[in-house]
Parts: sequence; structure tokens; C-alpha cells
Amino acid sequence: QVQVVESGGGLAQAGGSLRLSCTASGRTFSGSAMGWFRRAPGKEREFVAASRWWSGTTYYADSVKGRFTISRDTAKNTGYLQMNSLKPDDTAVYYCAVQLRYGAVQRHPDYDYWGQGTQVTVSS
Repeated sequence: QVQVVESGGGLAQAGGSLRLSCTASGRTFSGSAMGWFRRAPGKEREFVAASRWWSGTTYYADSVKGRFTISRDTAKNTGYLQMNSLKPDDTAVYYCAVQLRYGAVQRHPDYDYWGQGTQVTVSS
């Protein structure tokens, strides 16, 4: 019942910025959290950031703290990931995910719906 679509990826230079958007749509949306994960070439998928949908509590991986900011507009069922001070190590496909039932925001199996992914490439 929930469709997740992310956008905003692209090419940036080291030190630059990108803003990713994620929209969740459906007849009803009472999700517990919206999260962002990424998968770099040759690496496993890893947690990036997440937000409890209704409380706004945020969580960040240590690797992005101080550089990335997650936010959401509940009226639009849309979340955002503002990425600043980008590094080449941030290069990955970024996925937005929706968690319907309360769970661990850092665990991808605890999410129910996933977007198709958007490529972020950071050059040095």
C-alpha cells in the first residue's frame, strides 16, 4: 500500500552538497520511521540516517554526523536528506525506506518498503 520514490542524486565535487528527497504515497501512511541507506560499489548496504516519522527524532551514522541532516514534511509525506561537505567515500546508491512498525532504524530488515535508489557520485 506504500510506494516510495527517492530523487535528487547526481554528481558533486568533494566539499559540495546534494539534497535527496523521498516521497511515500498510499491510501494511508502511519509509518514509524523513514530511513536512508546506501550501498557503495563492492560494499554492503549500510545505514545512513533515519527519522521517526511522528516524533521527529533523528539518527545518524557516525560517518555522516555533522555533515548530513535528515528532515521531513509530514503533510507531504516527504523526507529529505541534506548532504553537505560531501566526500568521495559518500559515493553510493542511496535508498529511502519506510518502516511501518516500530523497529530498529539502523537495520534494513526492519523496513517494509523501499525506493528504487538514486545514484550519488562524489569526485575528488
